[in-house]
Amino acid sequence: MKNIYTLLLFAIFAGACKSGPENPADKVFINGTVYTVDEANPQVQAVAVKDGLILALGSTEEIQAFVGESTEVIDLQGKTMTPGFIESHAHLMGIGYNKLEIDLMGVKTYDELIQKVAEAAAIAKPGDWITGRGWHQDKWLQMPEKTVKGFQTHDALSAVTPNNPVYLAHASGHASFVNQKAMELAGITPLRSEKPTQEVEGGEVLRDELGNPSGVLVERAFTLVAKLIPETTPEKNEEALTLALQELAEKGITSFHDAGSGQDVIDLVQKFKNEGKLTSRMYIMLTGRQPELLEAWYKKGPMIDPDHFLTVRSIKLNCDGALGPWGAWLLEDYSDKPGHRGHETLPMSVVTEVSEKALPLGFQVCSHAIGDRANQEILDRYEAAFAKNPEAKDHRFRIEHAQHLHPDDIPRFGQLGVIAAMQAIHLSSDRPWAIDRLGEKRIIDGAYVWQSLFKTGARIANGTDAPVEPVDPIPSFYASVTRKTLQGLPEGGYEGEQKMTREQALKSYTLDGAYAEFEENFKGSIEVGKAADFTIFDKNIMEIPEDEILKAKVQMTVVGGKVVFEKK
Repeated sequence: MKNIYTLLLFAIFAGACKSGPENPADKVFINGTVYTVDEANPQVQAVAVKDGLILALGSTEEIQAFVGESTEVIDLQGKTMTPGFIESHAHLMGIGYNKLEIDLMGVKTYDELIQKVAEAAAIAKPGDWITGRGWHQDKWLQMPEKTVKGFQTHDALSAVTPNNPVYLAHASGHASFVNQKAMELAGITPLRSEKPTQEVEGGEVLRDELGNPSGVLVERAFTLVAKLIPETTPEKNEEALTLALQELAEKGITSFHDAGSGQDVIDLVQKFKNEGKLTSRMYIMLTGRQPELLEAWYKKGPMIDPDHFLTVRSIKLNCDGALGPWGAWLLEDYSDKPGHRGHETLPMSVVTEVSEKALPLGFQVCSHAIGDRANQEILDRYEAAFAKNPEAKDHRFRIEHAQHLHPDDIPRFGQLGVIAAMQAIHLSSDRPWAIDRLGEKRIIDGAYVWQSLFKTGARIANGTDAPVEPVDPIPSFYASVTRKTLQGLPEGGYEGEQKMTREQALKSYTLDGAYAEFEENFKGSIEVGKAADFTIFDKNIMEIPEDEILKAKVQMTVVGGKVVFEKK
């Protein structure tokens, strides 16, 4: 009996020794190089997670204390962890549909574009629409012999698609390329035609010297053809959203700012959230192209999700075009197109009206502006709205792109508290030819001026504008810190004094992205109590030589403590 009693005491004592921590973690990440984006504690080795939030961080030895019997231990084996990357300006459904249509982003010549369309036409039924996106004539190795106003013509396109209407969106989203069949359906005819030809306010049907349409539709002229494309189906929309979410997870994106959608997209994302299918946190901007949508939301107010997975509290206004099609609204003539300054794509009175309505209701306004005139006009209207609503202290209004600024307007971002939502990858893609549009002085003084904006106290939220560019953050991070093309040119980068430091670049993709959606207290840095959103890379993007950054790959993406992607 005495022996049994002794054994019982020993078992109780042994069990007590093995009881583990009082507050065990659900999951721990150990043996990593962890960049926290927390100035008070910038780098650690390990992180403990519980209930989707960060429980503790420190050395691997310290975090081992949170390992219980059911704790999942993930050994990072020296890999680099950062806060989850936040894509601050892109187009959710565009990313998905880009995978369902012809992807023209990588084409290098007009002939290659024609070949891709011909392949699609070969398997299409007569009368079916052929759609695609991503072409950009300024990125081609050479232009075709025949051009109109700097763009290709439809002749070769129409020759390979006699039985199918074709609609191909420009990479910028500010122009489209269509074939003869599509123009016939839209009523776009030569100027000498007996039938009245179709035109549209806020856009242009490009024509040759004889008045024949070239097939290129600039800005709002795209609606002439786009409205004829059959509406999508609910099933196809779900497929596109599924593909988009998969792409975000694979590229390390844990939060996503959708730059302008309607109620249909909000409802679809809500459906995915309800079904537990969201693998990225969504911040959706209401499209300003639907005034009735804005009026409905003014009445009900912002939708701020307590679960932090679907928030609607901002409005996107499209205020000018892009540099590529000479549509960005400038204060002075284009250097390579005298007499032309681009144009606004909606009345500036709308910016005033929306800003003044949004402020007292708690909505953020995010206005697309690329040219210096557009940026100046929007800053003027924001400033006037702020003056009328002095009680609205934390508005966080944004300018999307802020690509080319007049020097006098740069300090206003910091002074007014306006966020510059810029896509560093545009520097890599656009800068080689943008100098032709703007000339050297305007490029140096006001284009992609990241350090000049930082010095004013402004915040920059980084991103890609996908599907204009791939949503992969690594090339945009590389552009931020090198100001080079993805081919590594030029030596020293374009206007190298404007490069971001790696710390600034990481913050622009994490904490400043969170700030731009009012979520900096919940995510954007690795701190106790914040969301367990992490991006894990196979290389240390903060220390490796800059020419190795583009070789870095996402190894794992974690959202709310859940691994949503792991590279096998």
